[in-house]
Amino acid sequence: MKIELGVTAAAALVGWAFRDVPGSLGALDPGPRVLRSPHYRDGRFHNLHEADPSLPEPGSAVREYVRGEQRTPLAPIPVVRPRFGAPEPLTVHWLGHGTSLVDIEGRRILFDPVFSERCSPSSRIGPRRVHPMPVAVRDLPRLDAIAITHDHYDHLDTASVRALIRAQDAPFVVPLGVGAHLERWGAPRERIIELDWDETAVVAGLRVTATGAHHFSGRGLRRNPTLWCSYVVAGSEKRVFYSGDSGYFEGYATIGAAHGPFDVTLIQVGAYSASWPDIHMTPEEGVTAHRDLGGHLMVPVHWGTFVLAPHAWNDPPNRVKAEAKLHAVRLAIPRPGERVDVNAPPEPDGWWEPLA
Repeated sequence: MKIELGVTAAAALVGWAFRDVPGSLGALDPGPRVLRSPHYRDGRFHNLHEADPSLPEPGSAVREYVRGEQRTPLAPIPVVRPRFGAPEPLTVHWLGHGTSLVDIEGRRILFDPVFSERCSPSSRIGPRRVHPMPVAVRDLPRLDAIAITHDHYDHLDTASVRALIRAQDAPFVVPLGVGAHLERWGAPRERIIELDWDETAVVAGLRVTATGAHHFSGRGLRRNPTLWCSYVVAGSEKRVFYSGDSGYFEGYATIGAAHGPFDVTLIQVGAYSASWPDIHMTPEEGVTAHRDLGGHLMVPVHWGTFVLAPHAWNDPPNRVKAEAKLHAVRLAIPRPGERVDVNAPPEPDGWWEPLA
C-alpha cells in the first residue's frame, strides 16, 4: 500500500512539474525555405565554418559543477527600473541574460525576450532568475521589432512570446524554422519574418540582417531542426550588432568587414565551460569578437541572470573588464535595466564586486 501511494505521489509530482512542457516545445514545420537553405541538409542545419559543436561529456560537466564556485550573488543585484520616454538616437537597456532593448535612430528593437521566472520548458522547475526582471511586458514602450536568435529556452520563452503577441504589434524577426514555434503560440503569420544567414529585412526603416553564429538549436530531443543567428541592425547612420549565442569563430571578422564598423556590440560573455568550449564564448573571446567586428562600445550580455554553467557568478564581468582594458576596448557593464547612452557611456564602476 505504501509503495502504491508513493508511486501515485511521484506520478502526480511529475505531472505537476511537466504539465506545461508539451505546449512549450513549440512546433516544427520545415517548409520550402528551410529545405532550400544551403545550411540545411540531412534533416538539420549545420554551422558554416567549422564542425558542429559537441555537447559536453556528462562526467566532465558534473565534475565542473561540484568544484564549489560561487554561482549566485551574496546580496540582491541592484536592478534599475527603466523610464522610457520617446525613442532615442542610440541607447541600450540590458534587461538581463540576453534580453536587451535597443533604441536606434528613433526606433526600438527588443532582442531575445525572456521575461519568465525560469528559462525552461516548465514554469515549475529549471534554472531560476537570480534577479527580478527590471520591467514587465505590459510596461514596455511600443516596439518596432522583436528579434530572436534561436529556439533555446533561455532565448525563446513561450510565455514571453504570448504576452508580446497580445501587448505589441511589432513583427518578430527570427531565423529559419523558428516561425513555426511562434505560430503555434498564436502569432499571426504576417507578423513573422524568417531569415536565413545574410538575408535582410527592412523593418520600420531599419535594415535587420541575420548573420552567422557558431551554435546549435532544438527544444526537444531533435538537434538543429531550426537555424540560429546573430543580428546586424543598421539605420541610416548607426549600426548595432547582437551576438546571440556562439562559440568564437572566424565569421566575426567576415561580418565586421561586410557590415561594420558598429557603434555598439552586445556580446555573449557568460555560460561558458571547458566542457563546451565551442558553444559559448569566454569573456576574452567576446572581446576578440568585438574587435573583429570593428565595434566601438561593447556591452557584455548573457551573464548574471540564470545559472547555466559552472563558472563563478562574477567571473564574466571581472574577466571581460580586464581583457577590455588590456586592448583599450570601450566597455559598459550596466546594472539590469540601466540605460546606456552609447555616445556617452558610463565607465564600469564595479557594481557587481560587493556581491561576490
